[in-house]
Amino acid sequence: MLLKLNKLAIYAWGVLGYNLAVIVWGAYVRSSRSGDGCGSHWPDCNGEIIPTAPELKTIIEFTHRLTSGVALLMVVALLIWSHRLYQKKHPVRLGAKLSMLFMLLEAAVGAGLVLFRLVADNASIARAMFMSVHLVNTFLLLAALTLTAWWASGGPAIRLKSRPMLSLGITACLLLIMLLGMSGAVAALGDTLFPAHSLEQALKADLSPTAHLLIRLRIFHPIIAVISVSISLSLVIVAMLQYPSIWAKRFGWSFVALSILQISLGILNIALLAPTWLQLVHLLVADLVWLSLILFGANVLLADWQVNPVEETNLKTVSLVSN
Repeated sequence: MLLKLNKLAIYAWGVLGYNLAVIVWGAYVRSSRSGDGCGSHWPDCNGEIIPTAPELKTIIEFTHRLTSGVALLMVVALLIWSHRLYQKKHPVRLGAKLSMLFMLLEAAVGAGLVLFRLVADNASIARAMFMSVHLVNTFLLLAALTLTAWWASGGPAIRLKSRPMLSLGITACLLLIMLLGMSGAVAALGDTLFPAHSLEQALKADLSPTAHLLIRLRIFHPIIAVISVSISLSLVIVAMLQYPSIWAKRFGWSFVALSILQISLGILNIALLAPTWLQLVHLLVADLVWLSLILFGANVLLADWQVNPVEETNLKTVSLVSN
């Protein structure tokens, strides 16, 4: 299948890339403890539309709000454009609608974090739960934006009933990666609020029954990482062998490479005591792992799977040789 990068497709990929940047900046807001830069005010900032005498953390938080607002407007434009260009029931329309839904939910969750003061030095379990919900919605938003861009580029629609067992396997992998992301969000919050001065101190705190719950929960993240990545890699590799399409292979091997990179970054993150820059890189790669799995699933869960003409020729050649 050849991609058809029309203007809408290029714009949709651009919206996805911009949202990835906004998400990383949002993580910096958390890691720099700047979430209360505008106080408990939303959508205004400390009672002002534009802060007149901002501190550094106010600038960081206000910048995140501005970039998030631009992201919302970009998705609105994507929704309107897709409805003008495509007919009813086209998958691009569905993707744009879902993108708009999850973008609005993203704004609502972000507003809730501010209004309920679940920011800065707040170490409550409520904040950890909110952040987990935030992570899930962010993943769903990225999935919707990715599929919108893919379908606008000429990608075929997904048919889950075409391969029920494979659909179940891909869904399980997506849920595992989502669970991994949630545990990572909680671990990152613990690293931010309770920084360790040495690896030995961090490990002792993880195992201490008197440590804060956010610290004791950190130990589950690497365990979940090993289990979820191992299962997902196994399924993706098996699926690539069964459905040898060019795009499935590309996204499948991308998932494999990014997963290995992510595990390596996780180990480095522990060894270096989770510096801010590494947390941001870790988050970005986590998002790319998620997107590669979404695109892999979109290329193996098709109603009528067909190989690329070049691949079909190769397969016939192999068949003749074997005979």
